[in-house]
Amino acid sequence: MTQKILIFGLPSSGKTTISKEIQKLIQQSIKSSDYFNGDDIRKALNDWDFSIDGRLRQANRFSEFASKATTDYVIMDFVCPLHEMRDKVDADWLIWMDTVEKSQYEDTNKMFQKPNKYDFRVVEKDSNKWAKFIVDHILNNKRRPIFNPRQPTVQMLGRWQPWHPGHQALFEKALSKTGQVAIMVRDCQGYQDKNPFDFDFVKDRIDRCLEPMFQGQYTVLLVPNITNITYGRDVGYTITQEHLGEEIHKISATEIRKQMNL
Repeated sequence: MTQKILIFGLPSSGKTTISKEIQKLIQQSIKSSDYFNGDDIRKALNDWDFSIDGRLRQANRFSEFASKATTDYVIMDFVCPLHEMRDKVDADWLIWMDTVEKSQYEDTNKMFQKPNKYDFRVVEKDSNKWAKFIVDHILNNKRRPIFNPRQPTVQMLGRWQPWHPGHQALFEKALSKTGQVAIMVRDCQGYQDKNPFDFDFVKDRIDRCLEPMFQGQYTVLLVPNITNITYGRDVGYTITQEHLGEEIHKISATEIRKQMNL
């Protein structure tokens, strides 16, 4: 049965480049594939209507073409800006190209709805790296894990103002212990004049660093501005200070904020 792969995102986000790389890797695995590109379809049909109706018509075309495919995989490459359009395509694998904040087309920027669900979120234009990662999961049907709050979890508590490579190294160390991590963000914007970022900014930066590779293995939570942790005897968990090496420990959020003119 044909599996449908939808690669969507704003114009100039790298959809076509990664689509072709994914198709090449699929074919190298001796699997068959079809590839449909939004601009190629519009050109063939001389349909350059980018209204809501025109875009819905385009989504219907992709759905129809994919339903007629006889190959192992169908790769669909187009903006697909609305939830409704993605539902029409009904892909088995959703790849969101989140590499640009906005495109050159203001109408598309305003229309584009960030997805509520997806299998992969690509945040950098490195098609070779991400195509290999994605194709490995698709060919082996490796679905991303879902965070389970009842499973053993490592807690990381901090300000993360902002998240940096030292935090990333600490996260990966924490992840190796239980397979999932709860990242708690202290609600301390403006506290002591050295915490300029609000929770939304902090969470977005964490997600952009972690989500592509570690989706489903962590959660980000806003908590009070905790400054002391008190516990009694035999609390059932372990508190550990990790030593990640001098180079990692030298990374300073204060210096990063200075570089950001904050």
